[in-house]
Amino acid sequence: MFNGSPHKGNTWQLVKLIQENLEGISPESAFEEIQLTDLQLPFCTGCSICFRKGHEYCPHNKIMEKIIDKIDESDGMIFAMTTFYMQPNALTKNLIDHLSYMVHRPHFFKNKAIVVTTVGGVGGNSAANYLVGFLKGIGFNYCYKLSVASYSWNNYMPDDKTKIKCKMLAERFHKDVSSKKTHTPSLGVLIPYNLFRGMSLGYVKGTEYETEDGVYWINQSRSKSTYDPLVTVPFYKKIFGNLFYVIGKTASKFITVKYKK
Repeated sequence: MFNGSPHKGNTWQLVKLIQENLEGISPESAFEEIQLTDLQLPFCTGCSICFRKGHEYCPHNKIMEKIIDKIDESDGMIFAMTTFYMQPNALTKNLIDHLSYMVHRPHFFKNKAIVVTTVGGVGGNSAANYLVGFLKGIGFNYCYKLSVASYSWNNYMPDDKTKIKCKMLAERFHKDVSSKKTHTPSLGVLIPYNLFRGMSLGYVKGTEYETEDGVYWINQSRSKSTYDPLVTVPFYKKIFGNLFYVIGKTASKFITVKYKK
């Protein structure tokens, strides 16, 4: 459970409700809390070294590696964040910035998540959709969301309707995660995946501006597949994905992202 808020406030109450319901369904479940504010993750410097050479060269990799490992080890992730003007708050956005290279090189294909947010008035859905879209972009197999208008800054008490939502969400999440089944990717996920698969050919080893993208996508298990082998893709979606692979491959001959050597 990640808390992207600087304190355990309104949103964290809902996360704990979901946790209680999950424990009721599966008493043997184990949970770990990660408070982003305690990690003291510096702001992303925008050095682009994660894109060019690999995330292990990130100046903040000691912190980020622990986060990535925790997600890899988990069966599911619950992410709490505050909504600030229809967008994730700074702590959450900073984590997103540090993981943005994974949009080029998706990673978490077996993982499923719940995104939870509260907002004093409006905009929660926009913020939740932003994070859900990002998580899908970096490989998350499926994401649930819960956005609640708390109409309170520091005195929120979930009503019965919200408690029922938390209970139903926990039941769906537990059933999905415990099934170990994967959901087929949407067309919206397949487009960037296959564009990067094709465009990466312009950055393989030996090209003028070689990057880690070229190393990632040339891997045999990825270069010939419309999506990660862990996830089943129906035939018609494979045709759709391969179309965008051809577009990306063609674009790689005309568009090059350069960097200072």
